[in-house]
Amino acid sequence: MPKKEKQGVVVSDKMDKTIVVKVASYDPHPKYKKIIESNKNYKAHDANNECGIGDTVRIVESKPISGGKRWTLSEVVEKAK
Repeated sequence: MPKKEKQGVVVSDKMDKTIVVKVASYDPHPKYKKIIESNKNYKAHDANNECGIGDTVRIVESKPISGGKRWTLSEVVEKAK
């Protein structure tokens, strides 16, 4: 199976070599069909500490790195202004 990829926005970079990425998903309500946004935070490994708050990044799943880290930074799509 290929590795899963997600794209989101960095909401925290205070930990060493770790970033927290907020990923939004949009799904219709089962009954009313209105599109609902749900957010989830993922901790990702940032080996070079290159990301800052507000950056748009792409993360890829990896083997467990620590207790809560299961994702690795793939690329920085857009730097924050």
